[in-house]
Amino acid sequence: MPVVKTAMAMNDIKSGQTLELIATDRGALSDIPAWASDTGNSLKEQFEENDEFHFIIEKA
Repeated sequence: MPVVKTAMAMNDIKSGQTLELIATDRGALSDIPAWASDTGNSLKEQFEENDEFHFIIEKA
């Protein structure tokens, strides 16, 4: 589900803008980087804090 919600949110921003995604699903650790790569977007940062996974993605 994080990938679907991320794709929808990315439609609402412009090229060069960033989106911060916060997920609790461990699957996001592999799914989000793969999705970013597949779609040409740039994963700028990824970290874990308080059992949450944070991703900063820049729209291509």
